[in-house]
Amino acid sequence: MWDERFEDDRPLDRTGWHEMRRVAHALIPLSAADLRYCSPTRRSRATGDALGFAPLVQPALRDCGMGRWRGLTLAEAAAREPDAVHAWLADPRGAPHGGEPLLSFISRVGGWLDTRPVQDIAAIVAVVEPAVVRAALVHALRAPPPTYWSVEVRPLSTVTLTGTPGRWSLSLETGVA
Repeated sequence: MWDERFEDDRPLDRTGWHEMRRVAHALIPLSAADLRYCSPTRRSRATGDALGFAPLVQPALRDCGMGRWRGLTLAEAAAREPDAVHAWLADPRGAPHGGEPLLSFISRVGGWLDTRPVQDIAAIVAVVEPAVVRAALVHALRAPPPTYWSVEVRPLSTVTLTGTPGRWSLSLETGVA
């Protein structure tokens, strides 16, 4: 998590394409999902399209709005504004970067998750940034917001949530690597 860039909308690079092709065999079966979504980033859209998902872009699945820290890693932001980063990590309601507070981000992603149709839907897939997955997990598990910092999500990994709004369960499986 610590080397991810905030609100990074760069396209997949050569390494990203290579990794996606390496694990595609394990991810392609997800294209059978009834509903397929992705975040608005070029990387998520390209990954979903390359896997044959034909995902629908969902603005609510965008990364956390990071204001003036957009494009930086946490380490880079901390080098520039150590007190602001410390305050942000300590207070999920704070937004010293001029962007979206962590609590609002978790609520936005959780709101999207809770409004997905569940009647007669066997499966939903979302291709999103690791930060969005962390936010969804914190919401689904009703964990305290600081839990967000303790969840590591690797690119091209899968997480399965089952249930209904307010009653989510997490299913852990071996990685695709």
